Parts: sequence; C-alpha cells; structure tokens
Amino acid sequence: MNRSILRTLACAAVLAFAAIGTVQAQAPTATAALPDFTGIVQKNAPAVVHVEAKYSGENPSLQQSMGGQAMPGMPDDQQAEILRRFFGMPMMPSPQEQKHTSLGSGFIISPDGYILTNNHVVDHADKVTVRLQDRRTLTAKVVGTDPTYDIALLKVDAGSSLPAVHIGDSRTLKPGQWVLAIGSPFGFDYTVTQGIVSAVGRNLGGQDQPYTSFIQTDVPINRGNSGGPLFDLQGRVVGINSQIYSNTGDYLGVSFSIPIDVAMNAVQQLKSKGYVSRGQLGVTMTTVSEDIVKAFKLDNGAGAAVVDVTPDSGAAKAGIQPGDIILSYNGQVLHQASDLPPLVGLTKPGSKVPVEILRNGKKQTLQVTISEAKRDQNAVNNQSASSSEHSGSAALGLTVESLDSDTRKQLGLKAGQGVVISDITGPVAAQAGLRPGDVITMVNQQKIGSVAEFKAATKDVKPGSTVLLLVHRDDRSNFIGLTVPDSK
Repeated sequence: MNRSILRTLACAAVLAFAAIGTVQAQAPTATAALPDFTGIVQKNAPAVVHVEAKYSGENPSLQQSMGGQAMPGMPDDQQAEILRRFFGMPMMPSPQEQKHTSLGSGFIISPDGYILTNNHVVDHADKVTVRLQDRRTLTAKVVGTDPTYDIALLKVDAGSSLPAVHIGDSRTLKPGQWVLAIGSPFGFDYTVTQGIVSAVGRNLGGQDQPYTSFIQTDVPINRGNSGGPLFDLQGRVVGINSQIYSNTGDYLGVSFSIPIDVAMNAVQQLKSKGYVSRGQLGVTMTTVSEDIVKAFKLDNGAGAAVVDVTPDSGAAKAGIQPGDIILSYNGQVLHQASDLPPLVGLTKPGSKVPVEILRNGKKQTLQVTISEAKRDQNAVNNQSASSSEHSGSAALGLTVESLDSDTRKQLGLKAGQGVVISDITGPVAAQAGLRPGDVITMVNQQKIGSVAEFKAATKDVKPGSTVLLLVHRDDRSNFIGLTVPDSK
C-alpha cells in the first residue's frame, strides 16, 4: 500500500473520530433539553387516588369507559384472571366481579377531602371507595354528579388534612406542550405516562359531550385512567383524563381530557347548589357547508349557521333568525359550529352577551339574554340541605327527597306532583334499574306529591310483597315493580 493511500486513510480516521467526539459532545445537550418529570410525580402522586365503585347490578357505564388491550388470542376475562391470580394484583377484579365493579382514578382537590373523578366511574354505584398512596382505603360519599360534563365530586373523611393538587389554567394550553398523567390503568396504581398536547378546543359534537371542548393529547391512557389528573410541566392539573378514541377499545394514540376550568366550574356549582346549570341560546345550528358558502357568497366556512330558533328564547327575543350565520359569541370568534355550545354552556343563565351575526351579507351585533338549559335528570345531588326533607324505605332500597317548584316546572310536572330519588341504598331498587334523579309520581296507584305521602304509602311494605311505582325519567313515565325478597 503506497504512502498517499495511507495518508488518506489516516486523515479519514481522524475525521471520523472527530465526528464521533462531536456527536458525543452534543448528546448530553440534546438529552438535557428533554423535561424531567420526577419532581412533578413525587410532589403530586400522594394527591392521586384509586377509585373503586361497587354495584349490586351491572354498571351501565362500564361499556362506555376506556377499553383495555388483551393478549393476542386470549379473551379479556381470561387475561384478567391470570394477572389477578399469578401476578399479585389485588385490585384487578375477577371476571365475575368485573360485572359489578368499576375501577378508575381521581385526585384530591382540597385538604378537607374533596375528590374529583369521572361520572362514568361511579355512575349508579351502591358503594364507592378510594385508596390513597399510603394504602388507606376510605369510603367516599358522592356529593354530586354531572353526566353532561362527565364530572363526579366525592368526599372522604380522613380525620386529618390530605395532600391536594394545584389547579392550573387549561385555557393557556397550546398544542405541543408537554403533559403527563398519573392513574391506575388496569388496576396498576400510580402509573405515570407522558406526551404532548395534540390539540385544544376539540369538540366531539353529537357523538359525545357537545358542551365540552376537550384537550386532545397523545398521552397513553387506558381503562382505570378515567378520572385521573393531567398535569402540565409546572405540576398543575390542567385536565381530567376521560376518553380515548378507538374502534377496538385499545389506546391508539388519541386521548381526550376535560379542561380543568370546566370541571372546577361544575365543582363550585355542585357545592353551592347541588347541580350544574348551563346557559341556553335557543338556536338549532349546523356547519357552514360549501353549499352555504357558495349560496351566501361567504369567504369561508367559519361560524355556525342557524337553522331554527326556539320561540320565546333569548335568541328569538334578540332577533336572531334562521339563515343567520353566527360569527362570534361574547367576543370569541367561532371557527366552526361545534365551538358554540361549550361557550354558551359556560355562560351564567341571565347574562346578556353580544352575538355577532352575518345576515344578507352584513354584519351586526345583537345583545342576547341567556336562559338556563334543561338540567341533566341523570345527575346526582346528595347535598344535605337543612331545608330538604328526607325519608326512605330500607326494604325498597331507595331514599327520596322533595321536589322544588323550579325542578317540577323543568320536568313538566304539576304542582304537588312527585318526589325525586336522591339515593339508591339497596339491591331491590338497584336491580329494578332505578336511578338517583328518577321521579316517583305514584305508589300502588296512589298519587305521591311529598316525602310524607311516599313514607305513608310504603310504611307497610313487607318481605315478599311487590310495590308498583310510576317513574318519570327523560320526559317519559313507566311502571316499575319492586319485589321485596321473602325473608324465609
């Protein structure tokens, strides 16, 4: 080999080693740029809880909760049983128990024991318990729920001050920001996963919750993560992990969280008045399609096209008409029709807000007084107000409460008609499919209009007897028979 070739190889070797040294020198810098989540986890994990809800019947919301991934070729029930029996997972229910158990996550929002989770985790539960990081298991009271926002507020009595999370501002989130979740997927407590914000203001429309603009992330969450917190890099809660988008039930890279601002608004209302009220504009709308853009000679498809206006609503009184294009609401521009319901829902009923519309090619702003939307009749309110009169029948397994005049009016009931189920306390009512929020208007063909009348009508219930209730739910009434088990 001649000298010129040797010199060429030597130079190449020197350049190669120099390049390697440069890469090695740059590697620590690249690594250092990535966030370190350990401090956030250590500080906040004690405020995250494992939630378990027990049912005497099957939980109707379990089929809607986050699905899990099975081992190839193995049924889900068989997989769960193997994990439970051979890998020491005490919180993984057996296949039979799964029919009567819902597992989820939650987080403590105040030292006095208030906890936030998803409504679908505790929906219609007979008993709810939470497990803390120090392994204490406490019975939780469901203070109130709002199925529309998928929010449930729990309360535990720990006998001492509890660690609580710090609440952030979800309105400041931007796509690309790092976020992380802490929860109990498949019963694995305090599992930490991370990712980025994929999109904000993501509305699922009629498919799910029209009043919620979700935070979309690529954070891996699965069954058991429901109700757990989503943190930003400052260790503040910015969302509640709620849903995944999947046609298999498995995590496929798209997950959704409820903005913490929406959740805390619901919390304050549940604490103060026992239910969540939402604003109502009084219009039926649709997307501004290409046909509408062409026909109206619009620049683009932004906004919401009004197709109908409810008579006597705030929109009708303000002069909004079918054919109008709503461009902005209360100063916020509408990029698409689905942007409108969340904004209206968060508006306090009775407020007057400016609504910008486009009509016959001209823009104008109308002042609209927002009314209150119909309340969610599947919501639970377990507030112990001193003015409320409570009574119940242990044999029937339910507790009832008086209805106020406003609630009767919203339900379309007459004055002095009906009592509302405030709690399901036993298997008889649960197995019959009764729920908190159902209104009982008749017991054994006897009209009921007060707690005292319900108490008198059910005082002679005996083992083996059947009580026929006329129950009002979702604008419909139906007879439901409750048979008390014979004690023999």
